[in-house]
Amino acid sequence: MTSDQRDLTLATTGASGSIFLKQLLLTCERDERIRKLNFIPSDNALRVMAEELGLSGRSNLVEQILGTKSSKIELQSNADIGANVASGSYPTSAMIVLPCSMGTLAKIATGLATHLIERAADVCLKEKRPLVLCVRETPLNKIHIRNMYRAADAGATIFPLIPALYNRPDSIEEIARQFACRVLAHIGLEQPDAFRWKAANKK
Repeated sequence: MTSDQRDLTLATTGASGSIFLKQLLLTCERDERIRKLNFIPSDNALRVMAEELGLSGRSNLVEQILGTKSSKIELQSNADIGANVASGSYPTSAMIVLPCSMGTLAKIATGLATHLIERAADVCLKEKRPLVLCVRETPLNKIHIRNMYRAADAGATIFPLIPALYNRPDSIEEIARQFACRVLAHIGLEQPDAFRWKAANKK
């Protein structure tokens, strides 16, 4: 892996927002700076994706989401606690959880690493690597808020799944795509077609 290439980990859990995940996967697939993307869906995420994206079964999951085969996205089983990203010796550059359910947040915040998603997140925290949690829930109760604080205090970035509207998007896909751009920019992978706010000229 050259110095300008990245290995990333992307997890998705059982919260609504699969269209945001799809746009992030599509953006990562196009970005030549990303050499490999380890993709970990939870069982609940698979059910949500089936409902929200109209997927049929679990076979060829990445191809179903992207609409084409991928040479860089590697599907990982959430039950495989011995996968590459479960070890601190594996040089992943950053991890994103999108969407991040409150249940997954709670496990990460308390160090309960019983599955690969939480273990990979725990590795990022202990190795001081970027961990971005795109939490998705409303309204938030005090347990959710406390867990967000605990995760942030341990080193994670809490990046709520709240899209911007000031760019006047003309479709849900564009809303999700721009959110994906924001997430990637946060870990140092700015996208050339991302919307950037320009203040109005003052006369």
